Amino acid sequence: MSDTTAAPPSAMEHETLPIVGMFCASCVRRIESVVGRVDGVTEVTVNLASERASINYDPTLADVEDLVAAVERAGYDVRVADEADEDWEEHERARERRRLLQLSSVALAFGWSIFLAMQINRWADLAWDKDALFIALFLVVTPLLVVTGQPIFRAALRVARHGATDMNTLISLGVTAAFAYSVAATFASDAFADAGLKREVFYETALIIVGFVTLGRYLEARAKGRTSSAIKRLLDLRPKTAHVIRAGEEVELAAARLVVDDEIIVRPGESIPVDGVVAEGWSAVDESMLTGESLPVEKSPGDAVFGATTNGTGMLRFRATEVGSDTVLARIIAVVEAAQGSKAPVQRLADRVASIFVPLVIALAVGTFALWWAIGPTPALTFAILNAVAILVVACPCALGLATPTAIMVGAGKAAEHGILFRSADALERAHAITTVVFDKTGTLTLGRPALTDIEPLPPWDRNGLLRLAASVEHGSEHALAKAIGGAAQEASLDLAQTEGFEGLPGRGARGRVEGKTVAIGNRKLMAEQQVSIDGLQPRIDALADAGKTAVYVAVDGDLAGLIAVADTVKPTARQAVAQLRERGIRTVMLTGDQQATAVAVARELGIDEVIAEILPEEKAARVEQLQGNGTTVAMVGDGINDAPALAQADIGIAMAGGTDVAIEAAQVTLMRDDPRGVVQAIALSQATMRTIRQNLVWAFGYNLLLIPIAAGVFYPIFQAIGPVPDGLGWLFGDAGFFEPIVAAFAMMLSSLSVMANSLRLNRFQLRDSSDPPGSGAVDRGEQLTTPAQV
Repeated sequence: MSDTTAAPPSAMEHETLPIVGMFCASCVRRIESVVGRVDGVTEVTVNLASERASINYDPTLADVEDLVAAVERAGYDVRVADEADEDWEEHERARERRRLLQLSSVALAFGWSIFLAMQINRWADLAWDKDALFIALFLVVTPLLVVTGQPIFRAALRVARHGATDMNTLISLGVTAAFAYSVAATFASDAFADAGLKREVFYETALIIVGFVTLGRYLEARAKGRTSSAIKRLLDLRPKTAHVIRAGEEVELAAARLVVDDEIIVRPGESIPVDGVVAEGWSAVDESMLTGESLPVEKSPGDAVFGATTNGTGMLRFRATEVGSDTVLARIIAVVEAAQGSKAPVQRLADRVASIFVPLVIALAVGTFALWWAIGPTPALTFAILNAVAILVVACPCALGLATPTAIMVGAGKAAEHGILFRSADALERAHAITTVVFDKTGTLTLGRPALTDIEPLPPWDRNGLLRLAASVEHGSEHALAKAIGGAAQEASLDLAQTEGFEGLPGRGARGRVEGKTVAIGNRKLMAEQQVSIDGLQPRIDALADAGKTAVYVAVDGDLAGLIAVADTVKPTARQAVAQLRERGIRTVMLTGDQQATAVAVARELGIDEVIAEILPEEKAARVEQLQGNGTTVAMVGDGINDAPALAQADIGIAMAGGTDVAIEAAQVTLMRDDPRGVVQAIALSQATMRTIRQNLVWAFGYNLLLIPIAAGVFYPIFQAIGPVPDGLGWLFGDAGFFEPIVAAFAMMLSSLSVMANSLRLNRFQLRDSSDPPGSGAVDRGEQLTTPAQV
């Protein structure tokens, strides 16, 4: 046992390795098992669809070389990066696809040609010399089988050397059995005659099986590329070059060479190369690739711009603030890739089955061979071998391995197109089960920019005097209500006084000394703490609350000096978002530190089911925990630092992109546009993704449960009982009623392709664009939705 002290969690490192040679769920389990045993590795997640291994490890106990060596010990390879080629991985995969297509074309062309020639010989009774024919077939097929089946055989040998099995093992055993029987029939004719066996060869069967398997892998590889199409589209948006001011002159440089503080010029119609802040110019920028919002955003000096967005009609000069992997686009891609590469809990069942699938299929094939050799019809050995080959070939662990990750990859990518970032497959899965959505009020359902609406002074104070005192105290606060009061004082051209001893009181207000007077400004709780009576203004307080306005009380030296009312405007789309959640049967709750009456007024306007008001920031998480009782799945939607504990407590935390970094880090889902309808879209996408995963798993399990017994010969006694195989089913069951190995290979190919095709249907899933006017009456309903996002 090592005496090296493990690194603390903060020092753990993450590595993503592109894997070569994975074809089924058994491959995934094998790699996770071997790499997971490396000292220092704490977590391994292998994704069959993306062909990547995501590994967390302690760098004091292991390094990347150890991880690569473990992958190789498992019987697989790691792609080696070509630093000179930015798209090296895609080029490698394109090269592999071309190779698979070439191999499958050769195998199928020769295999079917031989098959047709054999059928013609049989139907036309040409009486070709059997010995010469079999030797000719052996000489033609053997090199073809070695060349076209080489990827399958080599992969099977590689895992066999490490005492493991995978799908390549099944195919290799099936093809080898058919080929070996054919070789024996070709060169041991006397032995067949002595044993009373009919001499038949299946060279073309072996070749066609290899052809179908290789063709299936080619089509799978193409489909896998389409599952990550959203990422590719984002990457394609990056401009290759930029116009930069260097030494006072404009020069064109590769975007990869830009550094922070570079001055960059972007002309109309050009893409912005990196993130920055506008220094000169005015324009409208299309940011739909980040937010899904199709309406251009106006930009002027001081505004932020983001890499890969498209400049409109004006020219902008801006200073680079983030480049390379620090840009918003790069971070979005990293989040989406992490989600696509992670493993959803629903995958666990398929993983458990995959761990025993291949050994179980081999055992079934051996048992089937023994059974039909013992009791099968003449020629029993031939039928026994063909049935065993059919089982080995028809069994499809690929479909099990691809059922979940392909849907997750497409779903996460589709969400990114609509400005919705799921941080993990777990979040994408759990969002479909949300039954209650808890909204923070300020900045989430409202614009978060309250404006002063009323000033109610009590003698001897007047309106300006009361406002001046309040603004002087709140000048030291960053709270939204404080900014509203300060803005009103600035508009009234009031000169603020110096505040001494400023004290911010979370959830209550603020306190300080102004011109020798102790001034407290805040809510009821603060007034109660200061023992200040507000009874004299109660009728006015009630009227303001009914109007949805927040009363801020001002006390001077322990006496109530008046109140100031502010109101936060509800977001135009908030009412529509709540209505859409209700139509989906989802309960809505507003959680706010605001006064009860004010919160109720806003909730009544939006149609929210329950209001929890007048709570302190530290109480939010506890309230969310209470709502999680009785099997309720709760989503918390917020944008502020004080929402972070509640976001972390909820089953799903959803942060608005306009919020703080703390809130976004605490959330599992981030909405890239400041629109609460994104919550509905996230749930809709999650439900569509989970529906696709269930369909895939039902198909993958159902296919194997149905076709493996058929391949084992379950229909033989049925046809014996009801009569001969109908002419229309001869291609499927032959003359005796046994499943044809060639058809089995074709079925296996279709099984995994069906799962891929079903997952790719998610690319057609459409959500209404956020630019649709609120109140339009349209509701997000999966395939019934209208305009796709602009990515």
